[in-house]
Amino acid sequence: MPIVGIGIDAVEVERIRSMLERYGNRFINKIFQPEEATYCMSQHDPAQHFAARYAAREAFAKALGTGFVGISWRDISVVRDSGGVPRVCLYGAAAKVASKRGVKRVWLSLTHTNTLAIAVVVLEG
Repeated sequence: MPIVGIGIDAVEVERIRSMLERYGNRFINKIFQPEEATYCMSQHDPAQHFAARYAAREAFAKALGTGFVGISWRDISVVRDSGGVPRVCLYGAAAKVASKRGVKRVWLSLTHTNTLAIAVVVLEG
């Protein structure tokens, strides 16, 4: 299958921690799906996990080549499959644009440290 797009993004964990402290649920509800919030909040340092998922959204938008024009943050989510592997789920406009661009599969890799979260997305056609 051909590669339709590739994107990478890095997010400072402290930036997301600040957003969580300043805006709390308002920030979470604007960006993340409820399942993501539940997962992240169950972790030792939720900010690291929110940062990785934020980076995944940015990386996906870069891979798609559209940025967030016409796509909502909540149109993209990161879930874990039964083996614990992170997967991108698409909704609404993001799903429609991906389909129009011939995206058949989204590959995702996440990593984070105490200070930095990185996501790589590969779109396969």
